[in-house]
Amino acid sequence: MHASRVLAKASGVRELSLEVASSLPQLQFRKSSFRRDAETSTRDACATHGRNDRHNRIVKKKLKVLVLFDGTSPTTLDQDFSKELKTKDWKTEADVMAALGKLGHTAEHLAIYDDVDLVRQKLETCAPHVLFNLVEQFKNRPGFDQNIVSFFEMQDLPFTGCGSTGLTLCKDKGISKKILHYHGIHVPHFVVIPRGQRIGRPKQLKLPVLVKPVKEEASYGISQASFVQNEEQFRERVAFIHEKYNSDAIAEEYIEGRELYVSIMGNVRLTVFPIRELVFREVPPNEPKIATYNAKWDEEYRKRWGLENRFAEDLAPARVTDIQETCKDIYRLLTIDGYARIDLRLTPENKLYFIEANPNPILADDEDFALSATKAGLSYPQLIGGIVRLGIKTVRD
Repeated sequence: MHASRVLAKASGVRELSLEVASSLPQLQFRKSSFRRDAETSTRDACATHGRNDRHNRIVKKKLKVLVLFDGTSPTTLDQDFSKELKTKDWKTEADVMAALGKLGHTAEHLAIYDDVDLVRQKLETCAPHVLFNLVEQFKNRPGFDQNIVSFFEMQDLPFTGCGSTGLTLCKDKGISKKILHYHGIHVPHFVVIPRGQRIGRPKQLKLPVLVKPVKEEASYGISQASFVQNEEQFRERVAFIHEKYNSDAIAEEYIEGRELYVSIMGNVRLTVFPIRELVFREVPPNEPKIATYNAKWDEEYRKRWGLENRFAEDLAPARVTDIQETCKDIYRLLTIDGYARIDLRLTPENKLYFIEANPNPILADDEDFALSATKAGLSYPQLIGGIVRLGIKTVRD
C-alpha cells in the first residue's frame, strides 16, 4: 500500500522514557568478525531446522502465493479489489500481483483491517506455499505491523520480508539509534521526550535540531517546522507531536549533508543494490535540506523545490564500499531479514550517519528499492521472485 494512504490515518503508540544517545558507552568491534559470526550462527540455525529441503523442493515449481494487503475499513474474505488495484494508491499491490503472474505463480489476495481470523479462514481454502506480506498496519495503526508478523511466526507460516523483532527495533528511532551507537556506528545526538513529561530545553543537544514522532514512517510528521532553532520552537514542536500524533517525540541533531538511500536484500548472504540519493536542487544554501513528508509524496512540492530521487553520483569506489559494509552491519545489528532500505546522511567531511532503517520498504516498480534492483541487473519480476524465495527459505525462531 502506498505510504501516504497508510499513514494518513496513523496514530502513534506509547514508547520509552527520556534517553540520550551521547551518554551511552561506545563499543568498538571488528566488522569482519561480526559479519562472520552472524553468518555462522545463521547457518547453524538453518541446519538445526528442517526447512532447507522443503525450500529446495518448493522453489523449483510454480507457487501458490497469498498476497496480504492493508484494508482501510472492515473487509470480507473474498472481497474484490480490482477497482482499487487500478488506482495510484494501490500501485505496489498491483505491481506485485502482476509480477507474480509473470513468474507463473498463482496469486490470491486478502486485505486485513481488524480481523486476523480472516487469514486463518483464507489459509484453509487457499493453502498457499508462502504469504507475500504487504501489511503495514492494523485498524489504521502502523504500530501493529510487527504484531501481524508475530502471528505468522507463531503459526509457522512462511512469509516475505522482515520478522517481528527487526520490525520492532527499526520502528523505534530511539532504540535503533542506541543499538547502533553502542556498536560504533555514527548516529546524530538525540533525545526522546515522552508524552506527559515537562518539555524543557534539551541541555544535551545543541540547537538547531529536528523534532519528529519517534515511531512514524515515510516521513509522516516531518515538515519544515520540524527544524527548530530556539527553545520556544522546540517546546511548541514537541507539544505538537505529543498532541497531534499521540506519540513520544525524538529530537535529534541536524546533519548537513547528502541524503542517501541504500537498498539491501537477503538473510545470510546480503545483496546491496546501487545507492540512491534525494537531491535538493532548488533549496537555498542557507535553508535546511529535510526529507519531509511533502518532499517524498507531494509531486507539486517536489517540482517547486527541484527535489529528485536519482542514483548517487561522484562517490569514490572506496566510499561506496564503506557505505555498503556499514549498511550490512546495520542490517544485521537490527536483526533485519528479507529486504530493507537504510537512510543515511553523508557530510561534506565524508562522515556517514545513520538516520533510520526501513524494513519492507515500498515495492512499487518505480520506487527506489525496485529501481536500485533494476540498476543491479534484476528485472522487477526477478526481484519479486527473489523476495518470495527468501520468504520460503527464512528460518523464524
